[in-house]
Amino acid sequence: MAHKVIILGSGCAGSTAAIYAARANLAPLVFEGHEPGGQLGLTTAVENYPGFPEGVQGPELMELMKKQAQRFGATYVLESATEVDLSQWPFTVKTGKNSYETQALIVASGASAKLLGLESERKLIGRGVSTCATCDGYFFRGKEVMVVGGGDTAMEESLFLTKFATKVTIVHRRDQLRASKIMAERARANPKIAFLWDTVITDILDPAKNTVEAVKLKNLKTGAEETRKIDGVFIGIGHEPNTKVFAGQLELNPQGYIIVKDGSRTSVEGVFAAGDVHDHVYRQAVTAAGAGCRAAIDAERWLESQSHK
Repeated sequence: MAHKVIILGSGCAGSTAAIYAARANLAPLVFEGHEPGGQLGLTTAVENYPGFPEGVQGPELMELMKKQAQRFGATYVLESATEVDLSQWPFTVKTGKNSYETQALIVASGASAKLLGLESERKLIGRGVSTCATCDGYFFRGKEVMVVGGGDTAMEESLFLTKFATKVTIVHRRDQLRASKIMAERARANPKIAFLWDTVITDILDPAKNTVEAVKLKNLKTGAEETRKIDGVFIGIGHEPNTKVFAGQLELNPQGYIIVKDGSRTSVEGVFAAGDVHDHVYRQAVTAAGAGCRAAIDAERWLESQSHK
């Protein structure tokens, strides 16, 4: 028996889609994915989500959304899609354990921030290490921070952070930027921004204290190593959309993001997308939630149109 709607992902987009689909009596099945709660599940304080004047913890906000969706009849399973077949309808979604059929599919699998791969970085995410300046910049008023990267993402993050931090140091493994000329020039012209060329961060201190105090740096040309005091580290090396299972089945842009048209519709009729899996511009909790609402309404209307055929 095919489900009416399966939602891939349990971040802001997926859970908002689940609330709307459940309230439309579609009994959605939600795959929580490999990062339950999405990127907010890894975030501590969220101060820019409407309705929480004192702010809210990321995991708490995601738990509230999940409970709200469950209250209206959404079912959450701790599984990830490993394979999908969109060539015939109903669609098939396979996980490591099970195979499911669905009449409509909402893809809200998000994008994962690319990280440096350090153990200390993983432990300090949300505690001085961040992948989102617009989310966390406010917490670094009057402090000194570092931004890792050399592309437009790193330049945008750095320029935004100068509104709060006293000094922003861009750490880049090469000796020239990959960023567009205009972004590179803006960063170079900002008196609060400094550059550390040919350098990588080899460790972030101090996970034992649950806060960022310093970084260990290595110059790739000279091999020289040093430890430098710092209050925060922003990783600005980009995001990777979680769309590998859709390669060759859905239309993706060159970076792997799902292309949507007419609201949330993808290149396959009956498949809808919401959140960071298609949005590489805003990447905010509130825009993802709005996109989840849109996808659920589009899916509901599409299913209604099918029933009249």
